[in-house]
Amino acid sequence: MKQLKYLMLFSSTLFLFQCKETPHTQSNSEPSTLNWRAISEKVIERMDPQHGERVLLIAQPGRFDSLILLLADQIKTKQAIYLGTISVDSVQPIGWETEFTTQAKRLDSAQLIEHFSYVDAGIMLPGAAPTHRPYAALQEVLKKGKGRTVHFHWSGAFDVNGTPLAMNDSIDLFYQRALLTTDYAALAKVQSQFEAAAQRKTVEVSTPEGTRLRFDITGRPMTKQDGDASQARSQKSITLIDREIELPAGAIRVAPLEETVEGVMVIPSSTWSNQPVTELTLKFAKGKVVSFRAASGEEAVAQELKTGGEAARSFRELALGFNTILTPQSGYTWVPHYGYGAGVVRLSLGDNTELNGKVRGKYVRWNFFVNATIKVGDEVWVESGKLAAQP
Repeated sequence: MKQLKYLMLFSSTLFLFQCKETPHTQSNSEPSTLNWRAISEKVIERMDPQHGERVLLIAQPGRFDSLILLLADQIKTKQAIYLGTISVDSVQPIGWETEFTTQAKRLDSAQLIEHFSYVDAGIMLPGAAPTHRPYAALQEVLKKGKGRTVHFHWSGAFDVNGTPLAMNDSIDLFYQRALLTTDYAALAKVQSQFEAAAQRKTVEVSTPEGTRLRFDITGRPMTKQDGDASQARSQKSITLIDREIELPAGAIRVAPLEETVEGVMVIPSSTWSNQPVTELTLKFAKGKVVSFRAASGEEAVAQELKTGGEAARSFRELALGFNTILTPQSGYTWVPHYGYGAGVVRLSLGDNTELNGKVRGKYVRWNFFVNATIKVGDEVWVESGKLAAQP
């Protein structure tokens, strides 16, 4: 699995963290502050399993065991079929086992994909990641245009220096609030408004540090993470990501028409090839990095771009957060990662095939900014990291 390199820009300071898509360190003790029943009801509400649909859970034993039992009950209440829960660890709790999960243990990767073609809907609980065989197998089913999953994001939190944090009651309650109190109808509405505007006019992204990028997305599908994981929604899906619904919700993602990407991306402080780099400017022409300069660390940038191949020199996507509950707040000593708060911008390099883009490769680099301005034509949608009011 490709390694992802994430960059987050807060105010005028850049914080770096690097990780694979694997679970972060967290306590195995179950927090007493969470309302497991309310969480399970909300997840099932957003998935809306239909009568007879076959639902599989993939999870890591530990913190969310109580939630699994409640989800199983909720699935049955909806008259859907609970196929069981598959552990991503070597330990498989006896209470999770069903005939379906027992059969899965004996299968090789190709057979597991075929086995999972029977699944209509999956819930990927915290601790499950694409690096795990069951998760990867179900994702292959999604790529064939079948089924849907809820990607239940809960295990990502970082201090202001970008270091992964162990989850605690405060962070748990923050994510619980986002899951339970988000106005999903309003979130869907504003994301659709942005999509309609961006499909007609040029998008421009700028930052006080000097980023100036312009591109068009006309005709490219936009994935809207509005929390709708229903069967009806999945039947309208175009990209792989349309079938992987994030909860808590918030971000839109789109791969611009590659040949339209022009301008510069400025990253004040970052890490490339495991070396610090300062005042990096990447210049783009027709979607490719054609030159770069840095106050220090240019050699590290050159090395990473060389190692990453053509994908590393290619603009990947725009992602933009719309969830006001997940917006980074002044005075916070930690940063929520999943679901991206309102006004948070991500400008990525690398493979964008999961978004129906043309860039292929094994390289992906994420760059987050919370002080960006986004204009669509003459309309300002984000100003200095804040969503602008729209008519």
